Amino acid sequence: MPLASILGAYMFVSYVILPGMLHHRYKHLVSFSNVSKTTVTKQGTPGDPINIGLIGTSAEVAHILFMAGWYPADKRNILSLTHEVESVMIHRPYKDAPVSNLYFYDRKQDITFEQLVNNSPRRRHHVRFWRSVNLDISGRILWLGAATFDTSIGFSHLTGQLTHHIDPDIDAERDKLISDIGKTGLLGNVYEIEGVGWKMDGRNGGGDKYFTDGKIKIASITPSHPD
Repeated sequence: MPLASILGAYMFVSYVILPGMLHHRYKHLVSFSNVSKTTVTKQGTPGDPINIGLIGTSAEVAHILFMAGWYPADKRNILSLTHEVESVMIHRPYKDAPVSNLYFYDRKQDITFEQLVNNSPRRRHHVRFWRSVNLDISGRILWLGAATFDTSIGFSHLTGQLTHHIDPDIDAERDKLISDIGKTGLLGNVYEIEGVGWKMDGRNGGGDKYFTDGKIKIASITPSHPD
């Protein structure tokens, strides 16, 4: 069979048929409790759990992450994806490589930050944040996020699409991010709330296994301009 036919068949099955089947399977299984604690893929498949939160203005969130050595990810489009492929193939640094979209509050993430390992998007720490409607007593925003560590590039266990595989210990990634931003001297109180609950057999949107204590760590950023 010609290579073009094989590639065409792969693209059709992995990017059309299987995602459609997953959407049909999961669209009836989303409950209020799941929506409030777990992200979903575009097809409605359960994604990465919410495991971190920051309280602050959008400028304060961006500033503390940048000071911690994390960089905003480029928007996902043809140009950025091409740049990412080139970076992986020829080992060219790309510290703000794009990150795939996940959905929470019925919308994709508002901001995404990452920290590459050895300047390659093959391995990277990253976090997606969604702006919530919750405010603290000073009127600052609660940003809820999902932090995971990409260990390699491979194929989705569910659809066969090219994707990043994550380290199963998502609590370690959550705690690393809290530690990184704590070193900036701009972090206030940190407390825990219940998230998805203790889970050893969870799977994300790519079919990767994860385990977690199920807690969401919420960190308050010291106001840039206190009263």
